[in-house]
Amino acid sequence: MTAQRLLLLDTASLYFRAFYGVPDSLRTPDGRPVNAVRGLLDFIAHLVTTYRPTHLACCWDNDWRPEWRVELIPSYKAHRVAGGGDTVVPEMATTIPGESAPDALAAQVPMILDVLAALGLPVVGLDHYEADDVIGTLASTAPMATDVVTGDRDLFQLVDDAKPVRVLYIARGVGKHEVVDDAWIQGRYGVPASAYVDYATLRGDASDGLPGVSGIGEKTAASLLTSYGDLHGILEASSRENSPVSGGVRSKLGAAIDYLAVAPTVVAVARDLELGVTWDDLVLPEAPAHPRTFARLTEELGLSGSAARVLASLSRDA
Repeated sequence: MTAQRLLLLDTASLYFRAFYGVPDSLRTPDGRPVNAVRGLLDFIAHLVTTYRPTHLACCWDNDWRPEWRVELIPSYKAHRVAGGGDTVVPEMATTIPGESAPDALAAQVPMILDVLAALGLPVVGLDHYEADDVIGTLASTAPMATDVVTGDRDLFQLVDDAKPVRVLYIARGVGKHEVVDDAWIQGRYGVPASAYVDYATLRGDASDGLPGVSGIGEKTAASLLTSYGDLHGILEASSRENSPVSGGVRSKLGAAIDYLAVAPTVVAVARDLELGVTWDDLVLPEAPAHPRTFARLTEELGLSGSAARVLASLSRDA
């Protein structure tokens, strides 16, 4: 019997990459752009063929910028909002950041949802939460080995060699993705995966609007965590009368104390959400759940080779 393996897709990370990496000359027979749809199908086909998961979830941003995170850190993803508003896709009550989602991509999201539904690939999201939180919950509770596909470093916090949970990091491309385990994180950042939330909190992340602690970069953050274990340990050591922490670092931590009180909550992904799905719901189908609908969409959207490749990948004989 094949060992069970769960593949969790950071779906937006994949379809954004497809949109910007696949030529927009790929169009439906009636002229609509379809590069994100076809690229996403090709990515799924490649990943399923390579890793042969038994279970799969297309994790979804029902809310890409949850208000509860913004209340804690107002700058959270603020720079991604274009013109003071967002591009809303009502089919999933999903919001796409307007700055980085042109109309040609927003128009393809309903197509993506239709194609995934026809294939029977489950889309899992939860109102008021990001796809990262859905991934965090599924990866943390899965009774099987798990691979997380993303271009988001925040999800390195989920890496767990014992479980095991790995990240298939697609920053350099899906075809050139890196397999991230604890040794990879330790080698790259100088901290274990278990310390990544505190590391990211100290360092900050401009792409998410997280300021970090001014004057504390990657090397200092890693050194502090190596010496004192976690953020609590760093702050405790910094507060001692005869503190071993340098005066300059203590001053920087003190200036950022309000930020440090809330940032770990913003950076940490949820791990215990009620998602309303069972593991049986995530079993990878061997054929489209709705073959006639998928055939119609293949013709209407001009999916051609991409549809054939994803169907071949689903076959247990592939």
